[in-house]
Amino acid sequence: MHYKNYFGLFIVLTIIVFYQNCFAQTPSTSENNSLFFIPEILIGKTLEANTDFPETKLQKNLFLSIGRYNFSQNKEWAARLNYPKTGISFGYTDFGNSEKVGQAYSILPFIEFSILKSHIEGLNLQIGFGSSYMNTQYDEITNEFNRAITTKINWSFRSFVYYDMFKSNATDWRFGLGYLHHSNGHTNLPNQGLNSLAASISAKIDHKKSSSYTFEEPNFRAKSQMYFDFRFGLGQNVLSTHFNTKKEVYSIAASAGKIINNTFKFGGGFYYRFYEHYYDYIKNNEALVAEQVPHFTDNPYGYATTFGLFATSELLLDHIGIEFNLGLNIYKPFYKIDWQLNQGYSYDLENGETVEVLGELDWYYEIKRTVSARLGLKYYLWSTNKAPKYNAYIGAHINANLGQADFTELSIGYEYRFGLKEKHK
Repeated sequence: MHYKNYFGLFIVLTIIVFYQNCFAQTPSTSENNSLFFIPEILIGKTLEANTDFPETKLQKNLFLSIGRYNFSQNKEWAARLNYPKTGISFGYTDFGNSEKVGQAYSILPFIEFSILKSHIEGLNLQIGFGSSYMNTQYDEITNEFNRAITTKINWSFRSFVYYDMFKSNATDWRFGLGYLHHSNGHTNLPNQGLNSLAASISAKIDHKKSSSYTFEEPNFRAKSQMYFDFRFGLGQNVLSTHFNTKKEVYSIAASAGKIINNTFKFGGGFYYRFYEHYYDYIKNNEALVAEQVPHFTDNPYGYATTFGLFATSELLLDHIGIEFNLGLNIYKPFYKIDWQLNQGYSYDLENGETVEVLGELDWYYEIKRTVSARLGLKYYLWSTNKAPKYNAYIGAHINANLGQADFTELSIGYEYRFGLKEKHK
């Protein structure tokens, strides 16, 4: 079954995160989870995504963030992370060239940490990961030099450092510096992505300052649990600019490891993937298969698969998990052809003939063929704060070859926790 894209479910996940972080609270903890609002003005520079990228003027952004404090005796994850703020940001971005690059409308769940608190008072790091609607895309006839964005719906990421310049009774005025990124996760090509650097002025407004919260800080015991995790993923990508139709990537993975203090999850596991694009290219005996690896046609299913090992790390924030995996491809035979198709180029001769130049199989190819990565969000059916023995989740992730997007994936998974071990005082 084919889908136009998988961002719809990710937006649903984002709404769930929004509700969970801003409104889902019990009467006993609502006072210490007071909402705050941050209107923010940003100016910056849209970086060139490719050669001859359209010229851009000053980039302008407007963001409104809604968040809450997490001072609660019931939230172990918040205590372990020194009580970060969580919430969601709604953003508008004008990239500085309305005709060729356009504007973006973004929605990003975020988490904000105090950093270097013992040395610099009022310094914070905010990280947001979400989705954006872009109203201007690449077009081979009318917008051929904007090779950054090809789809209307894209992944978005932002990372900002904020400094509290001065404070009043209800408002903290802040100066920020940071980075913004938009790309489609390899669901259509070209996909160079839009990267920006920006500075901001913002005001954090709340009716009750965080410094006025009074509660007895809990003293949680150190604890750990072993876990087992199994998931099934349904992904989507394109193969190259000449094979630019979305097709599925099917994956299964199993992992095991340890959950520390009910907040930090570390482990390792095994993954297996099947790429429809690889299978069809082999089955149809396309040019590079016929020229270089004709034996692939004897077993198109086998040569269209990948398997490997991965290490995983995850932050558990109540129902939400923020996950990053780093993997090692043990077997990915078709990537040689994938690389040559995507890293090559073509040019026209005077007689009208087109010459295709394949990507070079150099040292960088070897690294990208070997290293995989995965980043995304998970929503757990039961709160991880309660350390349930059984749990289930849905997730939205970007999978990559090293740092370059490979496919966008939605997944469902099951987690089993073994006996809880607590260190007694």
